[in-house]
This record gives sequence, C-alpha cells and structure tokens, in this order.
Amino acid sequence: MEERLKPRRLGQGLEVSSLGLGCMGMSEFYGASDDSTAITTIHRALDLGVTMLDTADMYGPFTNEKLVGRAITSRRDGVIVATKFGNERAEDGSRLGINGRPEYVISACDASLHRLGIDCIDLYYQHRVDRTVPVEETWGAMKQLVDAGKVRYLGISEALPDTIRRAHAVHPVAALQSEWSLWSRDPEDNGVLETLRELGIGFVAYSPLGRGFLSGEIRSVDDLEPSDFRRMNPRFQGDNFTKNMQLVERVRQIAAEKHVTASQLALAWVLAQGDDVVPIPGTRRIAYLEENVASADIVLTPEDLRRIDEAAPVGSAAGMRYPDMSSVDA
Repeated sequence: MEERLKPRRLGQGLEVSSLGLGCMGMSEFYGASDDSTAITTIHRALDLGVTMLDTADMYGPFTNEKLVGRAITSRRDGVIVATKFGNERAEDGSRLGINGRPEYVISACDASLHRLGIDCIDLYYQHRVDRTVPVEETWGAMKQLVDAGKVRYLGISEALPDTIRRAHAVHPVAALQSEWSLWSRDPEDNGVLETLRELGIGFVAYSPLGRGFLSGEIRSVDDLEPSDFRRMNPRFQGDNFTKNMQLVERVRQIAAEKHVTASQLALAWVLAQGDDVVPIPGTRRIAYLEENVASADIVLTPEDLRRIDEAAPVGSAAGMRYPDMSSVDA
C-alpha cells in the first residue's frame, strides 16, 4: 500500500491525513456522476494514505453517505468518516431550511449512521448555524451523541468567532470547516483563525481549489455541464468570471515556474498555512486525485508565498462565494 501523506491533528486528539477527500461532487452539484467510478477513486485515495472522507446527509440528498458507506465496507479501519447535519432536505431534494433543534440532531445522526453502515461517526459537524436555536442547545444534543458513543469528535461549519466560542464551551470543537483558498480568504480577515488557534481547534478547508476554478481547466462557463451548480455561482458569471480568470493566470504563471500545476500550487498554499489546516479537495477522477495528493510534497519558500499573496491577495476574487449561503453568525 502506498502512503505518502503525513498526519495532522485536528483539535485535541483527532489525527487525520494532511489532505482529506471531499466526496460531495460524487453524488450531486457538479453534473453527472457514476458510483462505480467514485468508489474506485475513494479506494485509490485510501491507498495513497488519505484517511478522512468528507460527506453530509444533504449531499444527494442522502445518497452520498450511502456511497461512502459502500466504499468503506471492507476498509473501515483507519478511515476517518466526517459527515454533517443541519442543511435539511427532503427526499425529493427540496430544501427545508437550516435545522439545529436538539431532537433533529439526534434523529439526523441515527439516520447518517444507518446510511453509512457504521456504528460511530468520527467527526460530526453542525453544517450551518441555525439562528433560531441557541447554539448551546444544538451542541448540548451533539454532546449527548458523544456521550452515547455514536460520535467521536464534533465540528462546526461556516461559523464566526462568537459562535465557535459558545459551542466550544459546551463541548470541545475539534474542527471548523469553512471555505478557504486563494480566492476565498475570508478566514484570514474575520478573526476566525485567531480564535481557532487560541482554542486549539483545527481548520478543515473545503473548496481549496475554488470549486475547480483555480485549476485553470475551466476556461468558460460553457465548460460546465448544464446541471452543474457552479453556473449559478456569482464568481462564475459575466464580468466576475473574466476578472477571476486573470487571478488564475497569475497563479498558473507561478506554478509553471515551479514545474507544478495550478491546482497543486493552490493546495500547497493551503497546506502551508499551518499544521492545523487540512484541505479536502473533491474529485471524481483518479488522475486529479493523484495530482492533488502530490501537492503535499511541494515546498513553498517565503518568497514563493510572498509572490502568491501578491497574485491572489485577500479580497481579490470577484463576486460573492454563494448567492445566499455566506458565513453568518448566530
């Protein structure tokens, strides 16, 4: 078995590979998918030393957890399963809103355990903060899940400092999962990183490749399938797309000088932000997976980091991250 990824620690005790694998796009959002190919990719990731698989009940909805569960049936040992609750959806895919009610937390966990085919979730996130329910109540129920042995570690996603502190006071937060990349540098500018490091909480960076934009492979919105949700993303539209392509070209130039791909440079930059940071790039293709994993071997010098920072400074991306799901505090 090939293993090339060094471990990193999230919170006070959860050890994971320096890169995880985001599984969302294997079931929804990025166009047509194939379960057999996805499972093959997951198995290749495990062979390469990737230990953390990231999913959520809303992906599919519900089908992505089942897919991950099938993929790890004979390989549960050593796999860190991370899933989420809180973005409630119906079986037909319709969105029911953000739900942080304690009774829902318990039922959502039980349903996820069943779909995943496991008896304990390694890392369970509150996917979005429910502003109608005090976070202390939501986290009280999450703590019950830990006490019952159904969950090992707890996380929260897209929360700001006050909410993180309130949740942490109820039960230690192992990880915050938020978007962080060369075109989404909000965590560096809103007090989140300082809070996490003060409290000893890890950072799991989703969309570290800017939903594929930073790869340089997307040259036009027409490169995306008709069902791809990125067509509705403000950063992929109109003048924003054109301006963001200029950012990508600057990153590609630096990558070419280092004889790596733009994707690898972008991932290496996230990895260089600290040993408490774990990016979880998603892909359905083994070739891209292997390219992503190889980014862990790239060493960026202080001069490299300075040039990258100049090429893609905080706030340089054009357009909102989402049309309606930007980070909010409760």
